[in-house]
Amino acid sequence: MPQEHPALSELPNLVSFLAQHINEPASQFLHRFENVIFSWVAVGIICLFAYLSSRNMKGIPHRWQNAMEVFVLGVDDFVCGIMGPQGKRYTPFIGTLFIYILCMNLLGLIPFMKSPTSSWSTTLALAICVFVYVQYAALKTLGVGGYFDHLCGKPRGFLALSVVFPLFMFFLHLTTELIRPLTLSLRLRSNVWGDDLLLAQFMGLGITGLPILFFSTMLVIVASVVQALIFSILTAIYFSMTLVREE
Repeated sequence: MPQEHPALSELPNLVSFLAQHINEPASQFLHRFENVIFSWVAVGIICLFAYLSSRNMKGIPHRWQNAMEVFVLGVDDFVCGIMGPQGKRYTPFIGTLFIYILCMNLLGLIPFMKSPTSSWSTTLALAICVFVYVQYAALKTLGVGGYFDHLCGKPRGFLALSVVFPLFMFFLHLTTELIRPLTLSLRLRSNVWGDDLLLAQFMGLGITGLPILFFSTMLVIVASVVQALIFSILTAIYFSMTLVREE
């Protein structure tokens, strides 16, 4: 029989190491919730940075406080640049998405850690949160009738009476809305998983692969920032396209 090629694998992490050295059912639990565990590690890191930057708030900000204020203002300007003045309402959500995704992307660069965003279950959960919030915001802002009118392409006059055009636009917009969580999640997952896999292969080269590993790590850091930014940009565009008003 022909010999099969070994499966491509990611770098080992602390949770997978523990799962290999403990008995059932604990090992099965760790395997199943590996990405959830590292997602909570990312939450813990973000909470630590938030605590360090917000304690002892002063009129003249200290280093951490000043850095976070500059970051928050930058995110607010970025979101409002895409969505307009109404973007201030959604800056906390989109800014939190960016920070959380960026932290999870970079987590895989820490020894014995893993990027939870390399798993589709994590990125799909994020995309579903975006989808649900967008639908809720659209219904709250436009109303049921206004949102249905938006899905039908806002037909007026003869187009509204033709029936065919409103139905076509309704199913087109509905299909687009349902596909967006898939495209958001798969784009992020595929890029992060590919980056982690690439680093794992270069680390297998040993000392001879250190120069290219260092260069690849720098690229992965840049790619992690870019992927978090793209997810946030698409989310802001998603909001702006759904919440558009005639006035």
